[in-house]
Amino acid sequence: MVVGRLNQALNRPLDAASVALFRIAFGALLLVSTLRFFAHGWVREFYAVPTHFFSYWGFAWIRPLPIACMYALYAAMAGAALCLMLGVASRAAAATGALAFGYAHLCDKANYLNHYYLITLLLALFALLPADRELSLRVWLRPSQRCGQVRAWVLYLLRFQIGVVYLFGGLAKLNEDWLLHAEPLRIWLSANAELPFLGRLLSQPWSAFAFSWCGALFDLCIVPLLSFRATRAPAYALLLVFHALTALLFRIGMFPWLMIVSAPIFWSPSWPRRLLARLPGWAGLVPSGIAGAPLEPMRESLVAVYVAAQLLLPLRSAFYPGNTNWSEEGFRFAWKVMLIEKAGSLEFEVEDRSGRRYSVSPRQYLTPFQARMASTQPDMILELSHWIARDYGALNASPVRVYADCEVSFNGRLRRRLIDPTQDLARVHEGLAAKPWILPAPADAPAF
Repeated sequence: MVVGRLNQALNRPLDAASVALFRIAFGALLLVSTLRFFAHGWVREFYAVPTHFFSYWGFAWIRPLPIACMYALYAAMAGAALCLMLGVASRAAAATGALAFGYAHLCDKANYLNHYYLITLLLALFALLPADRELSLRVWLRPSQRCGQVRAWVLYLLRFQIGVVYLFGGLAKLNEDWLLHAEPLRIWLSANAELPFLGRLLSQPWSAFAFSWCGALFDLCIVPLLSFRATRAPAYALLLVFHALTALLFRIGMFPWLMIVSAPIFWSPSWPRRLLARLPGWAGLVPSGIAGAPLEPMRESLVAVYVAAQLLLPLRSAFYPGNTNWSEEGFRFAWKVMLIEKAGSLEFEVEDRSGRRYSVSPRQYLTPFQARMASTQPDMILELSHWIARDYGALNASPVRVYADCEVSFNGRLRRRLIDPTQDLARVHEGLAAKPWILPAPADAPAF
């Protein structure tokens, strides 16, 4: 009985207008984001300048293509974003974009950002969802293919994906540093003290606590507030202010703008059509037909697996010991946004068979950006130690030992050792198990 009602609810027809408008807005934002890589020279900076690239566990086989091919890959991303925005072969365009975008950002772990992950997921979803049968060039050229409705599960899946980001982002902020010490916002806000008007406010001792608590409440409450008609308008106004401030203060790329264009997916499915109906010539555009297939057993299983993966991946950090904001075990792909501020120093010592020791700087292998990222992330330190062991082992014609001397300042605390300096990292293998060679997190409060 319950399963039947759920299936009926997921398959009921809804207006396709909000899904179609989300496709347009997301495609436009992705196009701008991709063009920024060309405008800022990031394609060359990320894929031609480095000599070594950090791999994700299980994806060591992914490496950057020759630089001309990487430019072509980003051009393909831009073309896919344009086609998605216009609604031209949108499923094929989204699939192309997901593969290209995912490949590019799996090339080097140093470049990981939460919104790169979110963009890849949304592209993968648009590759499977009927989102181009309304408000698209496709139906403008072929009106007979227009279907003004989608099955409810299409809309709910997109809502779920955006909601997961806010939910786990809010839950991750329910920790001592964020709520009781206002870190790392205390550090970041103080860096903006020179801003006109806002600077004096941000330098006040209480402002970091206000921003921290409001940030956690915002993430946990914004989806319900956007979903109810009575609170929808003030909630979106609050969302605009919140994400505009984060864009201004924290320089976190396209993430705030992505969340701004995603939020209307929680509104009534027909809100774009009601808005367009006020314009001359649009009043007659009413929903017609049903776009897409019902949620049949095979499709139902795929959706269930996807939903389960999105719920379980962020929870995996609970199975690691200690403070995972320090160790960063299970940190990526978990929507832990703006939780940590780390600065580290990293050097290696190589010991050969005769006992002689050599100091090795990460700068011998990495760009300044990569070296800064690697200095605080244990899995990247481990991979770098294996490169060093390989090169110095070949130079000495025998295996060598590699030790890391790494100290990290974590959320305003004094520097502490991150890696056990007695552990030969050349003998440690990467995996999903807990890493006992990561030292415990500092137990003291941040130094104000």
